Parts: sequence; structure tokens; C-alpha cells
Amino acid sequence: MKTDELLLRRAAASDAAEVAEVWLRSYAAALPDVRRAHTDEEVRSWIRHVVVPGQETWVATADGTVVAMMVLGDEELDQLYVDPPWRGHGIGDRLVELAKQRRATGLALWTFQVNAPARRFYERHGFVAAERTDGTRNEEREPDVRYVWRPAP
Repeated sequence: MKTDELLLRRAAASDAAEVAEVWLRSYAAALPDVRRAHTDEEVRSWIRHVVVPGQETWVATADGTVVAMMVLGDEELDQLYVDPPWRGHGIGDRLVELAKQRRATGLALWTFQVNAPARRFYERHGFVAAERTDGTRNEEREPDVRYVWRPAP
């Protein structure tokens, strides 16, 4: 699959179920040892009722199927998940570039310290670790790291 065959677009209400399944599969594959703070049904409900209708949610689709999702806040890359079979095809790269275009003054994000692949991915995209915590401020109680990206002057 070539990434130029993918469509990046804003998520619609009809995408919510697929977005939730991508989130759940990706989280399980990337973070099998990290405690989830919410059940699958709670995640599905949150994505259906909060994320897709109320936040800037983007999807990558292939042949009409959601294969990745991203949520942007004001200056935050809040969620970025690629369905495990689709990893390594440049989809995450395209989503990060879209995020940088949409938030050209800069972005920040959090990821868990144990998620070494995600940390390498964000560092490769110019994000710099700015803060580390012991996890007491997140629902999973997992040590995390805040990354920041600022455009070159």
C-alpha cells in the first residue's frame, strides 16, 4: 500500500465506530503492559460522543476504511493511532505533517515513557522532550513525557 493512495480527511460521525476500533487495537498493540483507565465500551462512547463530534479529529482511510486517526487540540497533538497492520507505511508521518501544517506555530504532546517506538517517531519529526512525570497526573498512572515541536525560525 502506497501512502499516496490514502485519503486524509476530517472524521465524520459515521466514522466514530471505526475510529474507536483503530484506537483500541493500536493501544493494545503498542502498550500491552500499560493499564487502561477505561473499558472498551467507555472508549467507544468517548470517541462517539466527545472526540469525533467535538474535537478536530482526522482519519486516514484506505479503500474507505479508517486505518489511522489523529486528534488536534489548540496547540496539542492529542491522539495519534495507526492500526497495527498499517504501521510502517508512512501514515503517521503524513498525519504529523498535517498536524504541523494546521498548527504552524507549534505543537506539544504527551506519550508514555515506556513507548519507545512512539518516542523515536516524534523525535524523528523534530519533537523535543520538555518534561517527564511520574504518571500521577494521568489516568493510567504511567510515567510519561511531554514533547514540544516549534518550527524553525
